[in-house]
Amino acid sequence: EATAEWHDQVELTYTTLIDQTHRISSLYNLVNVPAGIWVDEEGRVRRINHGTYTPSYRNDMYNGSAYLAAVRDWVANGIDSRYAWSMAEVAANIRQATPDEALADPTFKLGVYFFSTGDEEKANRYWEQAQKLNPDSWNYHRQDWSFTPTEAGANWLLKVQSLGDKPYYRPIEGLDN
Repeated sequence: EATAEWHDQVELTYTTLIDQTHRISSLYNLVNVPAGIWVDEEGRVRRINHGTYTPSYRNDMYNGSAYLAAVRDWVANGIDSRYAWSMAEVAANIRQATPDEALADPTFKLGVYFFSTGDEEKANRYWEQAQKLNPDSWNYHRQDWSFTPTEAGANWLLKVQSLGDKPYYRPIEGLDN
């Protein structure tokens, strides 16, 4: 819903997915959005879990220009791109969840359920618990912040500052940043 107006204003030349129920982010253990998942013409995943910002975000938090170069190479060369992964590499790059992270996912989804039924108080309790179980999942924090838009920017900045030397997005292996 948050991006619907943007999608309606432009003529996209690629497929996007708005993961409102966080099903995809759960399946691939994605911890932030936007995140890229490359899918080839046969429907096979060829690369996952990269921040997908453009070169206009040229700072150390984002992998903008490196990611754009990789996407261009993949578009030009398809499966022969040096950036496309084999099925084994895709599987190896799906980070395994810890027990607390695994518990955070259904806890978060209970929050989504209770929000959909109009019980915001209960939804917030479950979302707060999910954040405690998996504090590295920006998805959980962003969902919570989406209901307090005037505070969202400040909350995001505080969380970014708390990272210290830890990168906002993990560096993209095999790409020149």
